[in-house]
Amino acid sequence: MKPAGVVRKVDQLGRIVLPKSLRKRYQMNEGDPVEILVQGDHIILERYRPRCVFCGSMEDVKEFKERYLCEQCMSEMGQLQIR
Repeated sequence: MKPAGVVRKVDQLGRIVLPKSLRKRYQMNEGDPVEILVQGDHIILERYRPRCVFCGSMEDVKEFKERYLCEQCMSEMGQLQIR
């Protein structure tokens, strides 16, 4: 993880502002979802990308009934036989 060399203070509501240069570099726009991850004592911000609820893949993910499924898991589910 490479430091950006930017220091920001947390405001009274717990918010920080990402510098415009970082938002531009990582193509983050107003309203884009951001995921907050924790690794040890590090807080990591990532652009949110939905993951398959079964395998965790981020490839070919589609929304179905407010859940996300990848093409592979959907295909495997289609092969199940209900008894």
